[in-house]
Amino acid sequence: MGEPPVAALDCNCSVCRMTGFLHIMVPHERFELLTGRDALSSYRFGTGAAEHLFCRHCGVKSFYQPRSHPEAWSVNANCLDDVPELAVELFDGANWEEAAAALK
Repeated sequence: MGEPPVAALDCNCSVCRMTGFLHIMVPHERFELLTGRDALSSYRFGTGAAEHLFCRHCGVKSFYQPRSHPEAWSVNANCLDDVPELAVELFDGANWEEAAAALK
């Protein structure tokens, strides 16, 4: 994930706020899912650009493909066993278009 502090986004959209998702962006080439692929269910809404992946047994969304970072997975820091030191930046997901434009 990189050297501490690791960059993280705290999004205030309704989904992230209600589920406590704290985003750590991990480039696709640096992410490997070791187990559980067969337990994932996919859900898309709105533009359909983001692919939300949930465990079909427990319902937890530990990572997903965000539309804001198409080259990376968003990993939920709150699902990690060993949470690194984080540098948390607020992301105004309630006003997604403006917030995403500011990332670029």
